[in-house]
Amino acid sequence: DALPICPWRPRRFSCRSLVKLGSASGEYLAVFKKTVSVHEVFLQRLSSHPVLSKDPNFQIFLEYDQDLTVRRKNTKEMFGGFFKSMVKSADEVLLSGVKEVDEFFEQEKNFLVNYYNRIKDASAKADKMTRSHKNVAEDYIHTSAGMTSLSSEETTVVRKYLLKLAELFEKLRKVEGRVASDEDLKLSELLRYYMLSIEAAKDLLHRRTRALADYENSNKALDKARLKSKDVKQAELHQQDCCRKFEKLSESAKQELVGFKKRRVAAFRKNLIEMTGPEIGRA
Repeated sequence: DALPICPWRPRRFSCRSLVKLGSASGEYLAVFKKTVSVHEVFLQRLSSHPVLSKDPNFQIFLEYDQDLTVRRKNTKEMFGGFFKSMVKSADEVLLSGVKEVDEFFEQEKNFLVNYYNRIKDASAKADKMTRSHKNVAEDYIHTSAGMTSLSSEETTVVRKYLLKLAELFEKLRKVEGRVASDEDLKLSELLRYYMLSIEAAKDLLHRRTRALADYENSNKALDKARLKSKDVKQAELHQQDCCRKFEKLSESAKQELVGFKKRRVAAFRKNLIEMTGPEIGRA
């Protein structure tokens, strides 16, 4: 059966890395907030998926009231994933000569390739911007600490102004930290998520192209069987099966790609509003 675009797993944060940050630190709260957010998006995507939402394992996961143990991938599983990626790359080369018969999917393929490059570039720039805000926040920490240290060696009047400056830089540090956290959560993480989602959409188009190639090959095999008057019935059944799979995959792929566009627009609108609102308030 044809599976539409499957949601991707969120990035995993280990409990050890969270504990190291300290439960009282702003960085811990930022990482925790991001962890909750990406898992929430992931579970919402699973629950709205037409196939995976009905999976018994997913239903058990939602209703399970005890601790879940997660194991790492073993060597066999990791090697299997690497082998699949190699096979896929080779398959893409073989399918490069298959001519698209539907203008909708040709346009979607070109759009996804171009859109992925733009999202990738935007993601790199967003990460650079977030790092800049974090660096400024760290500079404010050192400046504030320096002012506080210097105040202890000055007279009462000068000490008062130095402590006020130290307090000001500490407030600025908190503002910059919140800006960096909001931009990382609402923009950078969103761009990274859609980079992976676009890859999934491209995989969907690849599966459809494979089904198209199989259908065209079955037509050629049927013509050859009729020409030789040999195994005609078997070739007809195979051709009908390939046609049915291709049409079913095309239908579900078109629905998924249209839905993907609607979800993407809604997600960007929601996150940009949630990011810019607090920034306007702090300006």
